[in-house]
Amino acid sequence: MNILVTGASRGIGKAICEMLGDNIFAAARSEKLLSAYKNYCVCDLATYEGIEKLGNYIVKNQIDVLINNAGEYIYSPIEEMSFEQIEHITKLNLSAPLYLISKAVPYMKEKRFGRIINIGSISGVMGEAYASAYSASKSGLIGATKALALELASYGITVNTINPGWVDTDMGNSSANEGEFTKEELVECIPQKRFVSPYEIACMVKYLISEPAKGVTGQAINLCAGLTCGC
Repeated sequence: MNILVTGASRGIGKAICEMLGDNIFAAARSEKLLSAYKNYCVCDLATYEGIEKLGNYIVKNQIDVLINNAGEYIYSPIEEMSFEQIEHITKLNLSAPLYLISKAVPYMKEKRFGRIINIGSISGVMGEAYASAYSASKSGLIGATKALALELASYGITVNTINPGWVDTDMGNSSANEGEFTKEELVECIPQKRFVSPYEIACMVKYLISEPAKGVTGQAINLCAGLTCGC
């Protein structure tokens, strides 16, 4: 398998790359952070040029496992969000994954095998006040996952989304600090009283690309320490 991970330079993406080992093709904005990988593509998926560059890279390297992990979070009242901010978060969190899938699918169909995993968020399942653009983009990713799972099922291609809750990464911790609650207060609202680790998400990815998981498709899996169950 040729496995491409976006947002591979840190956090969840880095944990996934470390878990999966060989045949990793890494993508992110920082060449300095990507230089640890044998195969990588430096690109900014919030730009059309970056999206197109990585799409061509996918075709060239015959990627048959695509892990759409790159994403950003914006915490803001809707009336204070600019069009540019809305476009930025939508392009990075939703448009880029869909375009990259479109470039990967022809080879997957030819091979009659493929694994597509999108890293979503429970904010796309439950909604989150002051994160409407983020929630909308992640909700759209879940809808696309279900539709594509139906479209591609007969080709041996599975499509799934993992929805993390609060994750112990730089992005997760900074997002927690941006809100109206402290990290300690957020932890009190999580049934398991903890943030999820990137390692746990990487383990779920490893399972979903495995042969025993070939019947798992079109699913939105909440990996959130019980947060979607309520307090």
